[in-house]
Amino acid sequence: MLTSTFILLQGVGVATERRWWQEGLLHWRSFIAHPHVPGLSPERKALFAQTLTLAQANLDEGNLQPLAAQIRQSEHWRFYDHCRSGILYLDIETNGFSLHDPRGTVTVIGLHRNGQTLTLVHDETLRVDRLQAELNQCTLLVTFFGTGFDVPYLRAKFPCLRFPMPHFDLYLAALRLGLHGGLKPLERAMGIERAPALASLNGRDAVRLWSQWRQGHQTALDTLVAYNTADTENLVPLADLIYKEMRSRFGPETVETVSSTVTVPNKARSSFSP
Repeated sequence: MLTSTFILLQGVGVATERRWWQEGLLHWRSFIAHPHVPGLSPERKALFAQTLTLAQANLDEGNLQPLAAQIRQSEHWRFYDHCRSGILYLDIETNGFSLHDPRGTVTVIGLHRNGQTLTLVHDETLRVDRLQAELNQCTLLVTFFGTGFDVPYLRAKFPCLRFPMPHFDLYLAALRLGLHGGLKPLERAMGIERAPALASLNGRDAVRLWSQWRQGHQTALDTLVAYNTADTENLVPLADLIYKEMRSRFGPETVETVSSTVTVPNKARSSFSP
């Protein structure tokens, strides 16, 4: 999908991009190789070809930062297939205070990559250098409302943290698909399960569990970590479903893909107001 993306070109929007797909220009290399493109002057076509050649070179070198800067964040879902081996799924818990409140604390951070989950706990294993090391290995960050909460909160509490990678926010993509609601209702609607002991917990419980842990209840931290792990790991199947639906609706229908298109279940559509 990424190498079928033309909206990184100055002045090219989704309507022009789709028209080019319909005309058979499905990849950067096909655009570069084509002698002329209807509606483009030779000079503009040559300029676009130069831009795409550089984009391909950056992609071949694994340098995604320039591409992430050229493609608006709402379209970063397009990085998903290309970045699968380096995706980092992230979810944080806090003590309930606003990121602007000095009492606000990041209590637990869940990080999942390549089938392994790492949990960082405030005052125990959570250190900014360790978190940055994990982020540095990431080619694509995947969150649920991370652009509105997780990343701003982390930046507020750890100002030196860097997030140069593209960021696929599943919440914003779900809204674009007409799906409204939080992570747990969306999981249930799409058939993604949690352990029964965790199914009824929510963000308020995460705050309560942290408070209980600080008061000396060890099992409270165990439950909080299990809850955060479920939040983090369930982003994996949710991202697969949302990406495939995004690609089906907003990508070129005939572009070659790694896996077949999966449609969002009808019960998910009916469970959320458009």
